Amino acid sequence: MKSFAEIDIENNGDYLKLLSAVSKLSGLFSDSSVPLINYRVAENIFCKSFGANNLSRSDTAFDADYNSIGIGLKTFTAKNDNSTEKVAEFNSLSRVLKNFKGKELALKLGEFRNERIDLANRVYDIESSLYHIVARRDKELLLFETDYNQIDISNIHAVRENKASLQFEDGNNFYSFNYSKSTLFRKFIIPKNAYKLPVDIIDDPYSLLLNIFSQSKFNSATETLVRGKNYIVLPLYGIKKGEKHIFEKSGLNQWNAGGRKRDPGEIYIPIPAIIHNKFSDFFPKRDEVFKLKIPTGQVFEAKVCQDNSKALMTNPNKALSDWLLRKILKLEEEELATIEKLDELGFDSVIIYKNNKGHFKIDIMKTDSYSSFWK
Repeated sequence: MKSFAEIDIENNGDYLKLLSAVSKLSGLFSDSSVPLINYRVAENIFCKSFGANNLSRSDTAFDADYNSIGIGLKTFTAKNDNSTEKVAEFNSLSRVLKNFKGKELALKLGEFRNERIDLANRVYDIESSLYHIVARRDKELLLFETDYNQIDISNIHAVRENKASLQFEDGNNFYSFNYSKSTLFRKFIIPKNAYKLPVDIIDDPYSLLLNIFSQSKFNSATETLVRGKNYIVLPLYGIKKGEKHIFEKSGLNQWNAGGRKRDPGEIYIPIPAIIHNKFSDFFPKRDEVFKLKIPTGQVFEAKVCQDNSKALMTNPNKALSDWLLRKILKLEEEELATIEKLDELGFDSVIIYKNNKGHFKIDIMKTDSYSSFWK
């Protein structure tokens, strides 16, 4: 496919214009002649300009979905022709990874990294993927695309380690793993044919902003996310002896409960009592049916039910299990969901969005998102 810089130019788009405009305001934050662009701003500009679905909040392997192409978006300062950048964090697996060293550790990292990419492919129906890079240098931006390959586990070689990190190659890319941060890095090479966008940083951006806002009127933002009003986060686990735990006979494993014969697709997402206590108007009343859209666009009929409205379920209930247990977690029928499985994939919560028309959407959220929701 053509580069995004080429696509933007051919369509007289806003991408390069917006990148340039934000870069010109770098003086608000830095005295450097190297343009400064916050990575979230770069992600939002990309998605707005190309009509891509912004995936950054779910913190899966991809930052955007552009026509079923998973996009990893990176912006970094590049003094040379390469830069080593973070591509994955494995904090939830640090206790597992500390048991491996050398090539065995490299193999395990490759396995976990590839599982995270496969997860994002399944959640968002991604067919292919690539990285889009915005590298920043003195008075210019360099834009290019590069591969988003999985780690070739069968070809891991050149393994080296020291007290702080492990380095290895797979025939396609160079990787390093920082022990203390449980973070995987990859080296990105800037090609000679990268698109160059000159940037003249404004000398006095403050006066410019004062002038703009004194002469123009603007509409207030109406889609700001407000906790408990238009979104909540739900845990896929409970707590047992102070630790996260997926109970064997409830929640994602409700199918395993006793008392009667149950369908292997019978599950629910737990709704902690504090959600109802703090945000009593977020969900419809108990057993009232509402629409719930999953990331692929499919819409389920859902409701909150059971005692104290503690469960989020779909009708048929199998719809939720087909999505969450079979497609996302890749569990076989009558295979227990475990917190260890969630840790491997890097998520343990879901986010529920609600718009002003009462329509709901659901997506997965990275590990510890539920606890962060309350901070």
